[in-house]
Amino acid sequence: MRWQGPAVAAVAVLLASSSAHANGRSPVTNGLYLRPGDPSSIYLQTTFGFLVSHDEGCTFNWICEQNLGYGGIWDPKYAIAADGSIFATTFEGLRVSHDGGCTFVTATSELKPGDPNRIADIWIDALDIGPDGHVWVGTAETGHTNDVFVSTDNGATFTAKGMLSPEIWWKSVKVAPTDAQRVYITGYQIAGTPTAYFYRSENAGGTWTPSPLANVQVASTPVLLAKTVDPANAAIVYMASVGANPPSGDRLYRSTDGGETWTEVLATSASIHDVVIVDAQKVIVTTQLVTPQSIMGGPSYQSTTGGTSFEPTTGMPQLACLVRKPDGTLLGCGANWDPDFKAVGRSTDGGATWDKVWRFVEIAGALKCAEGTVQHDTCDVSLWDCPSCGTDLKRQFGAKGPSCGVAGDPVVPPKKPDAGCCDAGASGPLSATWALVVGALLLRRRRR
Repeated sequence: MRWQGPAVAAVAVLLASSSAHANGRSPVTNGLYLRPGDPSSIYLQTTFGFLVSHDEGCTFNWICEQNLGYGGIWDPKYAIAADGSIFATTFEGLRVSHDGGCTFVTATSELKPGDPNRIADIWIDALDIGPDGHVWVGTAETGHTNDVFVSTDNGATFTAKGMLSPEIWWKSVKVAPTDAQRVYITGYQIAGTPTAYFYRSENAGGTWTPSPLANVQVASTPVLLAKTVDPANAAIVYMASVGANPPSGDRLYRSTDGGETWTEVLATSASIHDVVIVDAQKVIVTTQLVTPQSIMGGPSYQSTTGGTSFEPTTGMPQLACLVRKPDGTLLGCGANWDPDFKAVGRSTDGGATWDKVWRFVEIAGALKCAEGTVQHDTCDVSLWDCPSCGTDLKRQFGAKGPSCGVAGDPVVPPKKPDAGCCDAGASGPLSATWALVVGALLLRRRRR
């Protein structure tokens, strides 16, 4: 197949404009986070920064990468504390905002280099917040002695938890929702014989028990990720083995005894992103197709047997992420264009049907903060609405602001002539061509 004439020109314009607001990647949503105790707050991860809503997804305000403290083709891991503090992992340490996203600082940067509890300037790759509000992180720095740390004061200070290793990179940490003492961590080493590790603590890191990992298949780079802990049983945990189902898929394992034994329950064709326990019988797994140029939702899978077996789902949006609210509502990252026309979708029936929550065209603007902050001076003034700067994100998205609650708001609005490249308009030649471009890009998959 050859692309000729206007289609090629349209794709060239689209790629050129999208690179300005997504670091060369197509703009997509790829992660959702909730604030404990606040059902109205939704936090949205994208390839062009972070968005915050405090009205159940009606109004999303943008925080740019420069304020968060990272750049390039990089996707931080996030966690939200009960007081609204935002935590984000970066190559230079854990970034923390205690004012809703206006300012970020690097945790423990005030400590002197060499202090064993300094995690600034170190790649943080594992992050979770327990039901007691304690913040857990793990470091994964090359040429550094890595460890697992916990903060009991909302990120002000961190204490090492005895997993010091010059060879292991700590890749994930999960705390049981029903037991703050039960903590699971994973890591791997490349030096010598590549080896994967999974540990369990039942006393908040006082002691750690290794998993034998019998019958667990791993890739040549043996990365295991603790994905979720059952909200009703702290001994039931799900773990993904990254790249263990070639050429581009993972394997999902389930343990009912805290990692002493494992049973493979799913082999996927793409990278496992979220494992969401909907209820006692239903578990949904979402995947992502990842390349240096794009992230898209891959196949999703559903279990109706309590997570013991899975089947491909039907009728789901193209989910790149999924989260369950306390009331059972599901929120997912859909495709802003074809086939979903919803960057964020909502299901109130366990995933059977989905409604649009939000599209890129409805971005309310940059998060408003005081002059002198990076969020104001760079994100808002220089990047959001500055045609003369060449980085006019508002224009590129064709942003019209929130439309929720507007009478007659269509699910798929008509595409206006002056709409930006990211306007969630109706399907047409451009969106169809873009789908072909992304499809070609998905022949490759990035590995980290």
